[in-house]
Amino acid sequence: MTLEAIQVSPNHRFLTTASGLPFFWLADTAWELFHRLDRAEAAYYLDIRRKQGFTVIQAVVLAELDGLHTPNANGHLPLLGDDPIRPNEFYFRFVDDIIRMAADKGLYIGLLPTWGDKVHGGLWGTGPVIFTSENARAYGHYLGQRYRNDPNIVWILGGDRPASGYEAVWTGLAEGITAGLGYRPLFTYHPNGGASSSAALHDAPWLDLHMLQSGHALQDAPNWEMITADYVRSPVKPVLDGEPNYEDHPIDPFRRTWQVEFGRFRDYDVRKQAYRAVFAGACGHTYGHHAVWQFWTLQRKPINFPMPTWQEALLAPGATQLIHFKQLLLSRPYLSRIPAQEMLVGEAIIGPANKNAHHDPMRAAHPRATRCADGTYALVYVPQAEQQIRVDLRVISGAVNAWWFDPRNGKGYSAGTYPNDGVVAFTSPIAGPDWVLVLDDTAHGFPAPGVISDK
Repeated sequence: MTLEAIQVSPNHRFLTTASGLPFFWLADTAWELFHRLDRAEAAYYLDIRRKQGFTVIQAVVLAELDGLHTPNANGHLPLLGDDPIRPNEFYFRFVDDIIRMAADKGLYIGLLPTWGDKVHGGLWGTGPVIFTSENARAYGHYLGQRYRNDPNIVWILGGDRPASGYEAVWTGLAEGITAGLGYRPLFTYHPNGGASSSAALHDAPWLDLHMLQSGHALQDAPNWEMITADYVRSPVKPVLDGEPNYEDHPIDPFRRTWQVEFGRFRDYDVRKQAYRAVFAGACGHTYGHHAVWQFWTLQRKPINFPMPTWQEALLAPGATQLIHFKQLLLSRPYLSRIPAQEMLVGEAIIGPANKNAHHDPMRAAHPRATRCADGTYALVYVPQAEQQIRVDLRVISGAVNAWWFDPRNGKGYSAGTYPNDGVVAFTSPIAGPDWVLVLDDTAHGFPAPGVISDK
């Protein structure tokens, strides 16, 4: 399969293919893909994620989990003597193979040249620190030359680290990659938890796309607020949450030891972070599973209590449901979508079955709205069953056809027709817990939500 390079849309809010088609970033964090899997395992993993509708796989060349000193599945280390200007050809041939295998399956690779512990030590990770601005530029040039004919790569610098104080290293790496490629690629930066690439790099000339990490500590971490903060920055750049809560990761509101006493994030938590971030203005979203990012098996040392094994975890509910998320967004005009929180009137109302069911009821009940700039449709994510929202239908350009869309199975259910002349109260169905209210201008003849039309 021939893939086109990904680029920023003309309005700087979204991503498109080189020919201008909408590109929805639906990624998976497979950080240890090159380091821990053999070829057959990688093929199996990529096949599953392709069938589940993912478009991007985020993976690291110099991996986090002792990636410099523990060999890959083929017995090879990435560098000779921990020297970035002495790459091991045998290790990189395997990276080549996986990148091209992904392309054959229609998948893009969000490629991190290194995890951040090789640049910025003293926090977490095994390191060691090996990069300077000079050898980062040389290493980047090597990568750029090697992958100049691989359009399915989006370059992600960083790796769970703040950029502040290390800008020269990351700039050197970006400049080296660009020189090696012979053209300007798409760059973003993966920051530490609770932060965004905008903190230190908003004005960096090489940064095209803001990435944030809302992290794995809190349920209902308000990533929609982080998205909004970057959405309103100038100059305008697309933004997405590149590492939200992982499915089946222990919840740890006190950020202590990642024990399981507070439970684990489930598919419901995954959906809430995805829908609310994108409806706030994100150009896509990244999913993660706690066993998959580390490709955990019973034979490996576990990081923070993973379960189940990665092969079983590939079919976790959250991973299988996000294809409905992507199809819903692509079933309506995509590149003209804007945040539309102003169409929700009044405070969030907590559903009657949920008043005592959450650590922070108001944050748990937070709905989020988006719409087409011309008013032809709107989408409202309602996170709880039997939750009432009051919607100003005057933002819709004509009479309104309403649907309730089930984010678990991708089915739409008619919710009636309404004039676009005032505020209407809608109450989400009793099943659920979460739903999406779809509001269409009847004159435009949109298909049922989630059905992608050729129109």
